[in-house]
Order: sequence, then structure tokens, then C-alpha cells
Amino acid sequence: MTPHNASGPSRWSDLDRPPLNATALRRGLLHEGGLWTSVDVVQRTGSTNSDLVARAASGAADEGAVLVAEEQTAGRGRLDRRWTAPPRSGLFFSVLLRPAGVPLERWGWLPLLTGVAVATGLSRAAGVDTALKWPNDLLVTVGGEERKAGGILAERAGEDGVVVGVGLNVTLRADELPVPQAGSLALADAVSTDRDTLLRSVLRSLDTWYDRWRSADGDPVTSTLQETYAAGCATLGRQVRAELPGDRALVGEAVAIDGDGRLVIATAEGTREAVGAGDIVHLRPA
Repeated sequence: MTPHNASGPSRWSDLDRPPLNATALRRGLLHEGGLWTSVDVVQRTGSTNSDLVARAASGAADEGAVLVAEEQTAGRGRLDRRWTAPPRSGLFFSVLLRPAGVPLERWGWLPLLTGVAVATGLSRAAGVDTALKWPNDLLVTVGGEERKAGGILAERAGEDGVVVGVGLNVTLRADELPVPQAGSLALADAVSTDRDTLLRSVLRSLDTWYDRWRSADGDPVTSTLQETYAAGCATLGRQVRAELPGDRALVGEAVAIDGDGRLVIATAEGTREAVGAGDIVHLRPA
């Protein structure tokens, strides 16, 4: 590690944030018959999603490629929101999936599947109860409050591929949070914040869930994805406001996740509407 210098601490001197061990990650994740085909760790990039989409377009990435960055300078959430964090303070990675044989209309389940896989992997490796806010936020409890600790972004990669990106705050301290409503695994009292262990657990979980979903031709019922997502979804049973395209808002109770992965909202007027895209605001605790 570089020692502190006269101008302040070096960006590489934070002993609480060791770098990822790419060799050990490959040894633990790349095996015959598994989903993962390559694991690359870069020190710094704009966005792992953008990079992997570009690699897929140029033919330089196979299904199962994993790209991890120690630091992202232009990480994106939904609606092109920026996602930034100190170097090595989180997990910022993207994976390339090519769900051949799964009908296109079921590909919309991939971000939700990733949410289930991440929550399952973190439960095992970090001992943290991670809830899912529809459609793509990862929530942890900090001091009795729900906080967003991560997010998921899926993008098409050509005709036959999808790149799914995950950003997760691991060791962010309270004074480093981008907004007061954010959280991290450390602030949620995780039993482990070892990023190598966490990433291996999450990717193994994603391999398992993706295989189950693809073996069922993407059927969310047969693969148990729909019921598992609903069971871990903090949005269901809440009063919510859905901010929809076209400056329209819908207020009501989130009552179900339908067969297309959409959120079903029951309004006070007695109607039910399935929302496929939009910002969801939780209006009151469950």
C-alpha cells in the first residue's frame, strides 16, 4: 500500500478497502458447465455496462462474461441517473447474458431475476436481509430505516444479448453517502464486507437462478421466480405513487407482480393497473 503523503492520503491507502483478487475470483467462478466464462477486473472505468455492451457488439465477449470495476466514474442507474462511490467501496459489475430459447417477451424478468439472485447471495455471504424495491433497487435496513444500497440496470446488447449491471454499496460510511437516504452493507451491520466473498456468492446465486429460469423457457411460475421475487419485494402491500412516462402519476396499493414482471397497483377508485416502467415512491411503511 502507498503510504500517506504530505498532501493527504493516497487514493490507494485505505486499508479497509483492499483490491479484488481477480485470480482467486476466476479460480472460484470459472468451471466446466458453469455460466461464467471470463472475469475481468479493471481499476477504473466510466461504466461497466457501457464497456460490456461495446465488447459484445464487437464480438469480444461471450455469454457469461463478467466485467468488474474497482471504481466507476460514470455509473448509470435508471433514467440515466449517475452512480458514483469511492474506489473499492462497493461492487460495480456487469454480466453478459444471451438467453437463447427464451421468448423475447420474458426477457423483462432479467433485472428482477438479478435482484433475487443478489439478495439471495448477500443473505448467505453478508448475513444482511436485502429487500427488493420494484423494479430494480436493493434495500437494506439501517437504524430501523429502509435505505437504498444498490441498483440494477439491464440493457440490450445486440439482437441476442442483455447486459445486466449491478452497483452495490459495501463499505460506504455515513459521511460518504451520496444522499442521506442511501445505505451500505457496512451500515446495515453485515457480518462480512469482504468483496471477493460477496461477489463470488452473488455470481454463484445468479448462475443458479439464470439456469433455473432458462431451463423453464423463462416461465416465471415454473422457475418459481415470480413467487420468490414477490416474497422479497418491499413494494408489495405498500401505498405507492408511480411516476409514469408522460408526467402521469398513479397512487394506490401495490398488490401484485404480474406474469410479465409488472407492478399491479390497486387505486382508491377500484381499478387495477399494471405498471411496466416508472419511478415508484413508497408512501408509507408496510
